[in-house]
Amino acid sequence: MLSRCLAIAFLATALMTGAASAQTATNQVDSTTSATTHKEGEWRGSKLAGVDVYNEANEKIGDINDVILDRSGKVANVILGVGGVLGLGEHYVAVGFDKLKWVDQPVTSTTASTTSAPANAPATTSAPEGTTRTTTGAATTTTTTTTTSAGKRWYPDHAVYNATKDELKAMPEFKY
Repeated sequence: MLSRCLAIAFLATALMTGAASAQTATNQVDSTTSATTHKEGEWRGSKLAGVDVYNEANEKIGDINDVILDRSGKVANVILGVGGVLGLGEHYVAVGFDKLKWVDQPVTSTTASTTSAPANAPATTSAPEGTTRTTTGAATTTTTTTTTSAGKRWYPDHAVYNATKDELKAMPEFKY
C-alpha cells in the first residue's frame, strides 16, 4: 500500500513538472522590441509640458500645456497656453508639432548690464566646477552660469513659433 502511494505521488510530481516546464518555454518575451536606455534625440513627453515658447523676437508668447498623439503614436499637435495667470484665463491653441522650432540652448538676452560693487566690498567671480571664490580689490562683479548638456536633460530648453501673443489669442481655442 505504501509503495502504491509513493508511486502515485512520484507520477503526479513528474506530470506537474513536465506541464510547468512546457508553459515556461512558450511564454518567452521578445527582448528586441523593448528599449533599455535613452537615445540621443529622444525627449520625454512628460517633460515637454511646461516648456516655454518664444517668437522670433525672443518674446515669450506662452508655454506647452499638452502633447496630442495620433493612433500611430506620432505627435499630432502641441497645445500652447497663451495669456492668463497661473493657469487661470489661459487661451489654449493647437499648433502642429512640425511648426515649432526646438532649441536646446537657453534664450539669450538682448540687454547687457555691468554691476559695479562698492570699492570696499569684495567681488565674487565664478570659478571652475560651479564653485564661487571671493577676491578683494575688484571693482566689478562677474557671474557665469553653467548649464547641463541638453542630451542629459531629455527635453529641449524652449520652442520657437513664428507668431505674436495677440495672433495666438486670435486663433480658435482648443477645447478639451
